[in-house]
Amino acid sequence: MLKLTDISYSVEGRPLLEHTSAVIPTGHKVGLVGRNGTGKTTLFRLIRGELTLDTGEIELPSGARIGGVAQEVPGSDTTLLDTVLEADTERAALMAEETEDPARIAEIQTRLTDIDAWSAEARASSILKGLGFTDAEQRMPCSAFSGGWRMRVALAAVLFAQPDLLLLDEPTNYLDLEGALWLESYIAKYPHTVLIVSHDRGLLNRAVTGILHLENKGLTYWSGPYDQFARQRAERRANLIAQAKKQDAQRAHLQSFVDRFKAKASKAKQAQSRVKMLEKMETIRVPEDAARTVFTFPEPEELSPPIVAMEGAAVGYGERTVLSKLSLRIDQDDRIALLGRNGEGKSTFSKLLAGKLETRGGQVVASNKLRVGYFAQHQVDELRVEETPLQHLLRERPEEGQAKLRARLAGFGLMAAQAETVVGRLSGGQKARLSLLLATLHAPHMLILDEPTNHLDIESREALVEALTAYSGAVVLVSHDMHLLSMVADRLWLVKDGRVTPYDEDLESYRRMLLTPEKPKGEGKPKPKVERPSRDQILALRSEARKCEERVKTIEQMRDKLAKKLSDPALYEDDKVGELEVWNKKYAELMEGLGRAEAMWMAAMEKLEKAEAA
Repeated sequence: MLKLTDISYSVEGRPLLEHTSAVIPTGHKVGLVGRNGTGKTTLFRLIRGELTLDTGEIELPSGARIGGVAQEVPGSDTTLLDTVLEADTERAALMAEETEDPARIAEIQTRLTDIDAWSAEARASSILKGLGFTDAEQRMPCSAFSGGWRMRVALAAVLFAQPDLLLLDEPTNYLDLEGALWLESYIAKYPHTVLIVSHDRGLLNRAVTGILHLENKGLTYWSGPYDQFARQRAERRANLIAQAKKQDAQRAHLQSFVDRFKAKASKAKQAQSRVKMLEKMETIRVPEDAARTVFTFPEPEELSPPIVAMEGAAVGYGERTVLSKLSLRIDQDDRIALLGRNGEGKSTFSKLLAGKLETRGGQVVASNKLRVGYFAQHQVDELRVEETPLQHLLRERPEEGQAKLRARLAGFGLMAAQAETVVGRLSGGQKARLSLLLATLHAPHMLILDEPTNHLDIESREALVEALTAYSGAVVLVSHDMHLLSMVADRLWLVKDGRVTPYDEDLESYRRMLLTPEKPKGEGKPKPKVERPSRDQILALRSEARKCEERVKTIEQMRDKLAKKLSDPALYEDDKVGELEVWNKKYAELMEGLGRAEAMWMAAMEKLEKAEAA
């Protein structure tokens, strides 16, 4: 178990944790929640031993391995699959070790069998696929991918290594909806302890068994998923408020008696008794309410429907068409969620609506007065880090007075202190609020939001839901946050196979579809045309077959060395009976491993032959 006992930690004299304790049982999946800035990431660094406690102790079982995603994978020539395989340092070291000592060879073989090393590539590939990488991409070098995609590789690596304590800090920030749902399912089945910082209510409701709440410099452990925690916490707060009111009334009654009779000799003893009762009464303290996060979107005037109409439109990049045959309509009261796997074109469609890409073929007709607000994560990264939020607004609205601009900032939770702080020193959530303010500054009739919740805490996400619900313009939303989608969207559009079409099922059906392998088509329906594997796919299969062959050769070399050892006549002398049994056992284990390796090789060759024959 993970045991935190009386821990305290301060940053530049400001306490983040004060004499607080908590216990995380072994094997539990726990969500670490709390408002931005309370110290969740700092607590992770304390657990990893990167920071030193002021007081207290953090205990883990002896030899327990701690793992987390510290930074993205560097852009090297190593393939994604090999990068993930290298995360299991023990397996990598054993596979690379060269020795002619039969005893050591047998030890290596036994340990490789114990850690299931022969299925490692399949497990690593499965994790990468769950996080959005195709088979062909897994054979590509890390340098071929952007920073956000390399963060996914880093996440895959730590999941593959399976540490005893897995620390994940906002892992879904770099994932799309499909990757987030896969990770949610993976965490729920993870065989060891998980502590995860997340503001995704869906994940915190479906994947964890407890909530560790960091508030007012203290930790409180609550059993159950997030919604149960929120309900119990609200009930507890209501009870404390009731008890505090009752105590205040009792205190007032006692004080009234003291004030009336303290000067009377006949009542002095009773008055003094009540003074002592007041002194001993421990004040019931109700947790302070944090300042409520809000978003205040300006209201646009109403336009005649439709505000956007498409007929046979297409869009793409360069000579490549990504989406075509787009015949859709958007009205000002629409709330649309774009669904679809990564790479299908959700962001491309968003850019078309935002006017950042030109249509090619067909037509897109928009209202003459249409104003569009567009928010995407890359815009957060493009803020001017040397300027303050107030300076950003002054550039956009130089005619407005500072008082009005400050009021706009406050309407997005950026108060006086943040208004004068350079963007480079703001938190991720504060930067996201500023970008949302800039996107809505001109009162758009249509607001396009591409992953707006990254770096926003749960309170900010709930405030965004309220603001979007009250907003009188159209909303087009791309997000990995299922809770946000379910609360805001009333129409679902599926981006798939180069088209954008209405999706008639609900979000839960879409979630089940993503997590369930496709079922065979019913009888009587025409079988889909089998496409010939691409060159990259065939190359990947050849590489897999070659590695399987090399693995067989390695084990055969170990077998030959053990056979040589077993052919030594001295081993069969009476005083070597015990040693002979050990060597025979190791030889049997090695032959079992050889059988599995040969089976994997044959399976890889069959796949390759089918692909080349297609």
